[in-house]
Amino acid sequence: MGVIAISGQAASGKTTVARELANRLNYRFVSIGELFRKIAIQRGVSLLELHRIAETDFSIDRAVDEETIREARKDNVVIEGHLVAWILRDVADVRIYLKADIKARSQRLSTRDGKSIEEALNEIRAREESNRKRYLVIYGIDINDLSLFDLIMDTTYVDARKVIDIIYDYAYNVLHNKGRF
Repeated sequence: MGVIAISGQAASGKTTVARELANRLNYRFVSIGELFRKIAIQRGVSLLELHRIAETDFSIDRAVDEETIREARKDNVVIEGHLVAWILRDVADVRIYLKADIKARSQRLSTRDGKSIEEALNEIRAREESNRKRYLVIYGIDINDLSLFDLIMDTTYVDARKVIDIIYDYAYNVLHNKGRF
């Protein structure tokens, strides 16, 4: 039993790491990023446009965050998303932050979404600035303050499998020592 929250920068590997970590732990996997994308599709807007709308319509983030808490309360879950560790700070057994160089993240997003590197770079910058502003206004959270994280990992030069191995070992040990696994 346990709750693992994985937050981090756009295209830092959150979804890849969280999905495989959940698989290895035999936990459920929840992607808040995927939920946000579904809302964008339902509204008929791009992901970037939904970020812009959310800057003035706080109900979007609040609904997503309520869903995050509901999923965490079900236990045995790895939840990934930009803000999940802050939202679950008192619930998560393990809080992990992933970061990477902007060039590496732009390349990853470009490859994943079939965009030019320049488009990917512009999207990352716009999304991150939107997130920073919204979370500060809505919750008073400074997403540049990483002090609540148990583990911070730079994924720029590390293969995804190695990142997952390190995080699995860390999370397993924390959960085991807390009597949650």
